[in-house]
Amino acid sequence: MGMQADLLIDRQRLKRHLTLWRAGAVLAVVVLLAVLFGSASSPPSHIARVSVSGFIGDDQKLNDALDRLRRDASVKAVLVAIDSPGGSVGGGEALFAALSAIREAKPVVAVMGGTAASAAYMAALPADRIFAREMTVTGSIGVLLQSVDGSELLARLGIRGEALVSGPLKDQPSPFHPLSAEARAVLQGVIADLHDQFVRKVASARHLPEEVVRPLADGRVFSGRQALGLGLVDAIGGEREARAWLAAEKGIAEALPVQPVETRGRLERLLQSSATTVVKSVVSEWLGVDGFRLVWQP
Repeated sequence: MGMQADLLIDRQRLKRHLTLWRAGAVLAVVVLLAVLFGSASSPPSHIARVSVSGFIGDDQKLNDALDRLRRDASVKAVLVAIDSPGGSVGGGEALFAALSAIREAKPVVAVMGGTAASAAYMAALPADRIFAREMTVTGSIGVLLQSVDGSELLARLGIRGEALVSGPLKDQPSPFHPLSAEARAVLQGVIADLHDQFVRKVASARHLPEEVVRPLADGRVFSGRQALGLGLVDAIGGEREARAWLAAEKGIAEALPVQPVETRGRLERLLQSSATTVVKSVVSEWLGVDGFRLVWQP
């Protein structure tokens, strides 16, 4: 009888130990999950660097990334590094809208590199402050629509294009026939409207009267130093000067780390870099010069 009592006591003691061990294990798992998910949901504060380069199109991946930056409390400011000759009207407008939304939530600074023209200049406009190098090529405030009339060449080759259209302007412009007077007037009206929207964006963002902006918006480019004198940019400098301004004016510590925002995969970046290197090498050899820049304009 005494042995059975001892066994019962031992069994109860063992159950208590097992219960304690199980509770400890569960607590350890809870703490570990809290640490993991807590660090994932609350990353350290930083400045996000968004690079805008090459041809500017309506990039949905970039637009989504910018929207995440707007909502991310760990991002204390956004630095937009621009080195682009321009792009499509829609691409410039999309960047303008996304960066304008970010500016409502946190500071935005734009830093221009070698080129920031046309749609790339439009992308810089929402920034709280725009920095440019003295030799940055910027401006090119304008809209461009190009077409090719190959009708004479095609006629010599015995080729004639045919088109069934719902209206006389549906196939205008077309490489198969010259632009009609009516189509030219209609398209010129579209260009004028797009240009007017661009001018109004510049005037509003730069706090300049439209009558001051319009003479500058004839498609010409400016050096960074000229743009500063005309009020199209705020200061001469690069990322270091932009960080100093954020610290002085917005209270964003200069010691805060900068994290680049990457929207392309590693393979995509490698292929683009390789293609750019090959094109530069081939054209430089053909032209007999050391460097060149391909320029697009909307």
